[in-house]
Amino acid sequence: MTIYSIIFYLLSIVLIVSTAMAVSRTRLVHAIVYLIISFFATALLFYLLGAPFIAALEVIIYAGAIMVMFLFVIMTAGMGERERKKARAFWPWVPAIIFSAVSLVLLAAIIWSGPGHGFFLEPAMASPLDFGIFIFREFWFSVEVASFLLFVALAGALYLGREKRWNKESHSARGVS
Repeated sequence: MTIYSIIFYLLSIVLIVSTAMAVSRTRLVHAIVYLIISFFATALLFYLLGAPFIAALEVIIYAGAIMVMFLFVIMTAGMGERERKKARAFWPWVPAIIFSAVSLVLLAAIIWSGPGHGFFLEPAMASPLDFGIFIFREFWFSVEVASFLLFVALAGALYLGREKRWNKESHSARGVS
C-alpha cells in the first residue's frame, strides 16, 4: 500500500465521519464547523487525485464563501442565553479539533510527498477553459438542473423574506401592532 492509498483512505474516513457529524448535530454552528472540515477533506481528495483547480474552487467557494454566509445567517439570528452557555463548553468541539488536526497532518503529508520525494502522482491537468467546455458539453443537463434549483431556492428565500415584511406592513396599516 502506497502513501497515497493511506492518505486517500484516511481522508475518506475524515470526510465521511465529518459529514455524518454535520448532519447529526443539533447546534447549527457545530454542524457548519463539521461541514467546513468535510469541504476541506474533499478539497484535499481532489488535490490528491490530480485536480488542483477543483480543489481550489472547493476551498474558495464552498468552505469559504458559502460557509461564511451560513455562519453570518446563524449569528445574525442570535442565540438564547442557555445556548450561549452551552456553546462555551469545550467537549462538543473535541471531534472537530481531532478531524481538523487529522486533515492538517494529511495536508502536510501530501505537500511533503510532492514531486521531489518519489511519491508523485501524475496529475491530469486541464485548463479552466477546457474544463468548462467539457462540463457544458458532457453534463449540460446537470448544470441546468443545478442552476434551476439554485434559482428556485433564491426565489423561495425572497418569498419567505417578503412574506414577513408584507404581514408587518398589513398589520401596521390596520393599526394592529
